Amino acid sequence: MSDLTNEIVLRPRFHVALKTDMEALKHIYDGCKKEGFLISRLDEHVFIKFRKADTNFWTPQLHLELSTYEEGISNIRGVFGPNPTLWTFFMFLHFGVGTLFVILGIFAYSNHSLGKDITFLMVGMFFLVLLWFALYAFGRLGKSKGEGQMEQLKSLFRETISGFQRI
Repeated sequence: MSDLTNEIVLRPRFHVALKTDMEALKHIYDGCKKEGFLISRLDEHVFIKFRKADTNFWTPQLHLELSTYEEGISNIRGVFGPNPTLWTFFMFLHFGVGTLFVILGIFAYSNHSLGKDITFLMVGMFFLVLLWFALYAFGRLGKSKGEGQMEQLKSLFRETISGFQRI
């Protein structure tokens, strides 16, 4: 598993290949009980979260997807991220800002073509670019505040797969 050194990514991802079959991996996560964590499995998806008492606004969770492509070799793809509701809201804000930027750009182009003043529209577009940067900075702040808990999730994951040989 990489050490997640990419500084741009807000939702770090990793991939691990193990010499084991899917049923053994599923069994490990079905019976896994760790103090302070909620571990649930739905088919090939494993969700590792912190207990409600240990969570805050920035608390990350780990989503693992188990897959296999050949006999005796299993793959685990993991994604660290915030609460899915928070992430959906965050992406909705980005989409809204992007949509408004495009709409203002269309109006600015149309008004410029007609020889009308576009100062207000350009100021609005500039403000939306600043808002995009602010949203990105807000996401980075959340990632940095949740880094300690992300390390705890990473060490729990490493502990659960320690009995298997990596490829």
